[in-house]
Amino acid sequence: MKSLTLFRHAKTERESATGRDFDRRLDDRGRGDAPRIGEEIRKLDLDYDLTLASPAARAAETATLAGLTPRYDQRIYEASADDLLAIVQRADEQLGRLMMVGHNPGLERLASKLLGHDVEMPTGSLVEIELPIDRWSEAEWGSGRLALFLKPKLLA
Repeated sequence: MKSLTLFRHAKTERESATGRDFDRRLDDRGRGDAPRIGEEIRKLDLDYDLTLASPAARAAETATLAGLTPRYDQRIYEASADDLLAIVQRADEQLGRLMMVGHNPGLERLASKLLGHDVEMPTGSLVEIELPIDRWSEAEWGSGRLALFLKPKLLA
């Protein structure tokens, strides 16, 4: 059994000071929501063998404020569900629990396709998907089961 957790970055400013999407930072709500999700992760004693995060400012800031120590992976930024699945399928087979911190629509579409039904992931939400597989390379559409869904609004 493998476990994949998808953590969408928290709420952001509409535009960055540079005008680049990559540089957008969290707004006040996002800076409050990210630590709240991190608190819940610790309260539930969730452990990850590896956390991969988009290096975009908002994803990096979300991971940091949540108390995670990610390895940044450029492939996550602007990735499609297929691109994200490819990252999952190439994960080190020694890993049992993998987390990805990133963006919509990619994360939401990945979750929906793995679970076989539509999932809406608002900013700052976290979805944990259990995959009844022995090897990450076996991950495929419709193979997952929803194990946990956290939304910052519900933790306030």
